[in-house]
Amino acid sequence: MGKEGFLSPKAIGNRIKAKGLQKLRWYCQMCQKQCRDENGFKCHCMSESHQRQLLLASEDPNKIMDNFSQEFKNDFIELIRRRFGTKRVQNNIVYNEYINDREHVHMNSTQWETLTEFTKWLGKEGFCKVDETPKGWYIQYIDRDPETIRRQEELERKKKQDLDDQERSAKFIEEQVRRGQGGREPEEAPVFTELKRESEEEKVNDCGDFTLSLRLTLCLPLPLSVALGPSALKAAGSVKRKDAPSTSEAKEKKKKSALDEIMEMEEQKKRSVRADHWLHPGIVIKVVTKRLGEKYHKKKGVVKEVQDKYTAVVKMIDSGDKLKLDQSHLETVIPAPGKRVLVLNGVYRDTEALLASIDERKFSATLTLDSGRMKGRRVDGIAYEDFSKMA
Repeated sequence: MGKEGFLSPKAIGNRIKAKGLQKLRWYCQMCQKQCRDENGFKCHCMSESHQRQLLLASEDPNKIMDNFSQEFKNDFIELIRRRFGTKRVQNNIVYNEYINDREHVHMNSTQWETLTEFTKWLGKEGFCKVDETPKGWYIQYIDRDPETIRRQEELERKKKQDLDDQERSAKFIEEQVRRGQGGREPEEAPVFTELKRESEEEKVNDCGDFTLSLRLTLCLPLPLSVALGPSALKAAGSVKRKDAPSTSEAKEKKKKSALDEIMEMEEQKKRSVRADHWLHPGIVIKVVTKRLGEKYHKKKGVVKEVQDKYTAVVKMIDSGDKLKLDQSHLETVIPAPGKRVLVLNGVYRDTEALLASIDERKFSATLTLDSGRMKGRRVDGIAYEDFSKMA
């Protein structure tokens, strides 16, 4: 008879059988107990501990199911984020890795009956991008971490700035070349033709004429004595001496005009640049994200502090709670006409103003500036997202 105890063949065999996944129909989610056969599952269902768990679940079954659903969703999304990142992957591959854990929450205890239904729910709620193919459903995790979003926006802004600089430099060089040519069209390249006689009887009478015609045909420079006579040389010299001051003055004028144009381009650049961040302390905002729950969704708050241009410390008006939110989770608040607002973007950035009127068709407003050098000026067409109510 074999030895009894931890190292007995029966005990070793039981431990080997207990390893890995067992049949799902012999698993009790309430007690989180896996049975090896039908008889063991039947005995477990008749046990006192199982009956006690059923009594607890019968008090509020929806709460128990919501807890299991929330735990299943959190573990599934965490596996996608940690294992696959933002790569596109088939949902069955993720689910097979998820159920390798013996302590995982089974889907039959959640609000979703099938993996396809759960996949569609992830896409509807915005946790993942989902698409259906002949091979099955594919999912792709959406990383909404504020730090990741800020880093991606920085890279896109840098690429756009590099492209703008290259286009601006090319345009400036083209403008300089055009001004250097005096507005003339670029000269066509000379066309070289073969030297031929019109008739066989024609003879070349003078060697000088042949040399002159050859030079003209091959586009070679002519001697000054041949090209111009003595009187023409004297006249050209006198004209050159007289026109010398006017040429230097023209060059100076060209230099001044080019410098002025560069300064104007820089001034236009400063005026036309729009920043991709708009947060400012002391403005009233509205929370638009649903990730914080219904308690804060569509609720208003006041920006107390701005961190790293894209993150704000917000104090909620109703509850007084302080939250740290990214600007993508916030939107501006449009007050009633006559109230004070702050311009957050564009040419009049950081300027206080009074809301004169609202154009609902164009999603814009008319403001009367109330600070700065342009105080009292009336500005039309300011978009809703470019100004907000002041606290």
